[in-house]
Amino acid sequence: QLQLVESGGGLVQPGGSLRLSCAASGSTLDYYAIGWFRQAPGKEREGVSCISGRNGTTNYADSVKGRFTVSRDNAKNTVYLQMNSLKPEDTAIYYCAANPYWWRLSMDTFDYEYWGQGTQVTVSS
Repeated sequence: QLQLVESGGGLVQPGGSLRLSCAASGSTLDYYAIGWFRQAPGKEREGVSCISGRNGTTNYADSVKGRFTVSRDNAKNTVYLQMNSLKPEDTAIYYCAANPYWWRLSMDTFDYEYWGQGTQVTVSS
Protein backbone atom coordinates (compact mmCIF):
# COMPACT_ATOMS: atom_id res chain seq x y z
CA GLN A 1 0.00 0.00 0.00
CA LEU A 2 1.56 3.25 -1.13
CA GLN A 3 1.90 5.93 1.54
CA LEU A 4 3.08 9.50 1.00
CA VAL A 5 4.53 11.78 3.66
CA GLU A 6 5.15 15.47 3.00
CA SER A 7 7.55 17.76 4.79
CA GLY A 8 9.33 21.07 4.32
CA GLY A 9 6.54 23.61 4.70
CA GLY A 10 6.84 26.68 6.86
CA LEU A 11 6.79 30.46 7.06
CA VAL A 12 8.92 32.40 4.59
CA GLN A 13 9.17 36.02 3.47
CA PRO A 14 8.25 37.07 -0.07
CA GLY A 15 11.14 36.30 -2.40
CA GLY A 16 12.32 33.44 -0.23
CA SER A 17 12.63 29.74 -1.00
CA LEU A 18 11.41 26.43 0.38
CA ARG A 19 11.91 22.83 -0.68
CA LEU A 20 9.02 20.45 -0.11
CA SER A 21 9.60 16.70 0.07
CA CYS A 22 7.23 13.85 -0.71
CA ALA A 23 8.60 10.59 0.65
CA ALA A 24 7.01 7.30 -0.39
CA SER A 25 6.80 3.94 1.33
CA GLY A 26 5.14 0.66 0.40
CA SER A 27 5.93 1.02 -3.30
CA THR A 28 8.33 2.68 -5.71
CA LEU A 29 7.50 6.28 -6.62
CA ASP A 30 8.97 5.87 -10.09
CA TYR A 31 6.00 3.64 -10.95
CA TYR A 32 3.66 6.61 -10.49
CA ALA A 33 3.14 10.07 -11.86
CA ILE A 34 3.45 12.46 -8.91
CA GLY A 35 1.46 15.66 -8.71
CA TRP A 36 1.83 18.66 -6.43
CA PHE A 37 -1.37 20.49 -5.55
CA ARG A 38 -2.22 23.40 -3.29
CA GLN A 39 -5.33 24.72 -1.62
CA ALA A 40 -5.68 28.20 -0.17
CA PRO A 41 -8.46 29.08 2.30
CA GLY A 42 -11.79 29.40 0.53
CA LYS A 43 -10.40 28.22 -2.81
CA GLU A 44 -10.47 25.00 -4.80
CA ARG A 45 -7.50 22.67 -4.79
CA GLU A 46 -5.35 23.41 -7.84
CA GLY A 47 -2.54 21.65 -9.63
CA VAL A 48 0.92 23.15 -9.26
CA SER A 49 3.30 20.71 -10.92
CA CYS A 50 3.63 17.07 -11.88
CA ILE A 51 6.35 14.63 -12.88
CA SER A 52 5.79 11.40 -14.77
CA GLY A 53 7.09 8.04 -13.69
CA ARG A 54 10.06 6.33 -15.37
CA ASN A 55 11.06 9.11 -17.79
CA GLY A 56 10.59 12.07 -15.44
CA THR A 57 8.78 14.45 -17.78
CA THR A 58 7.51 17.54 -15.95
CA ASN A 59 4.72 20.09 -16.23
CA TYR A 60 3.92 23.30 -14.34
CA ALA A 61 1.01 25.63 -13.81
CA ASP A 62 1.51 28.99 -15.50
CA SER A 63 1.50 30.71 -12.12
CA VAL A 64 4.68 28.92 -10.99
CA LYS A 65 6.65 28.46 -14.22
CA GLY A 66 10.20 29.70 -13.85
CA ARG A 67 9.97 29.70 -10.06
CA PHE A 68 9.18 26.09 -9.05
CA THR A 69 11.04 22.93 -10.01
CA VAL A 70 9.87 19.36 -9.44
CA SER A 71 12.43 16.55 -9.30
CA ARG A 72 12.84 12.95 -8.18
CA ASP A 73 15.52 11.19 -6.18
CA ASN A 74 14.95 7.50 -6.87
CA ALA A 75 17.55 6.41 -4.31
CA LYS A 76 15.51 8.09 -1.58
CA ASN A 77 12.13 7.26 -3.15
CA THR A 78 11.30 10.94 -2.79
CA VAL A 79 9.94 13.69 -5.03
CA TYR A 80 10.80 17.32 -4.32
CA LEU A 81 9.25 20.66 -5.12
CA GLN A 82 11.81 23.46 -5.03
CA MET A 83 9.99 26.76 -4.65
CA ASN A 84 11.91 29.98 -5.34
CA SER A 85 10.86 33.63 -5.52
CA LEU A 86 7.85 32.89 -3.36
CA LYS A 87 4.90 35.27 -3.42
CA PRO A 88 2.10 35.83 -0.90
CA GLU A 89 -0.33 34.24 -3.36
CA ASP A 90 1.65 30.99 -3.04
CA THR A 91 0.33 30.65 0.52
CA ALA A 92 -1.61 27.38 0.75
CA ILE A 93 -1.58 23.85 2.03
CA TYR A 94 0.54 21.85 -0.39
CA TYR A 95 -0.19 18.19 -1.13
CA CYS A 96 1.61 15.54 -3.12
CA ALA A 97 -0.34 12.77 -4.80
CA ALA A 98 0.36 9.62 -6.81
CA ASN A 99 -1.25 8.51 -10.08
CA PRO A 100 -0.69 4.87 -11.11
CA TYR A 101 -0.90 5.92 -14.77
CA TRP A 102 2.74 6.89 -14.66
CA TRP A 103 2.87 8.46 -18.12
CA ARG A 104 0.10 10.99 -17.52
CA LEU A 105 1.05 14.60 -16.74
CA SER A 106 -2.32 15.38 -15.22
CA MET A 107 -3.15 18.40 -13.08
CA ASP A 108 -6.62 17.07 -12.26
CA THR A 109 -7.13 15.91 -8.66
CA PHE A 110 -9.45 13.12 -9.82
CA ASP A 111 -6.60 11.37 -11.64
CA TYR A 112 -4.71 10.78 -8.39
CA GLU A 113 -5.42 7.88 -6.05
CA TYR A 114 -2.97 8.39 -3.17
CA TRP A 115 -2.47 11.61 -1.23
CA GLY A 116 -0.14 12.92 1.41
CA GLN A 117 -1.33 14.72 4.52
CA GLY A 118 -0.44 18.19 3.28
CA THR A 119 2.07 20.74 4.55
CA GLN A 120 1.40 24.43 5.19
CA VAL A 121 3.33 27.05 3.24
CA THR A 122 2.87 30.65 4.36
CA VAL A 123 4.51 33.52 2.47
CA SER A 124 4.22 36.75 4.43
CA SER A 125 6.25 39.79 5.38
